[in-house]
Amino acid sequence: MLAIIGLVVGIVVGIVLQPSLPPQVQPYLPIAIVAAMDAIFGGFRAYLDRIFDDKVFVVSFISNVLIAALIVWVGDLIGVGTQLSTAVVVVLGIRIFTNVAAIRRKLFHA
Repeated sequence: MLAIIGLVVGIVVGIVLQPSLPPQVQPYLPIAIVAAMDAIFGGFRAYLDRIFDDKVFVVSFISNVLIAALIVWVGDLIGVGTQLSTAVVVVLGIRIFTNVAAIRRKLFHA
């Protein structure tokens, strides 16, 4: 329940304050969001399988975001940032859909 309250408070604060990102960070935000979504769906799947561990979730969340951003940053340095961004989104997208499929099977037995 505390997590949901924190999420709602965060959304409200974001809407009210309307923060802006520096232009240098903006290319990394979509990748960070997809990486965070991967960790969230993985955590929910682990919760449904009764193997959720909050420490593993936090480490997974932070490391997913940092590694995805690092891959895109390195891609920018070597001139293939767009291709590596696409690769990160594809890989994490596959993981997200795999987790969502497992969640669907667990919740709906289908």
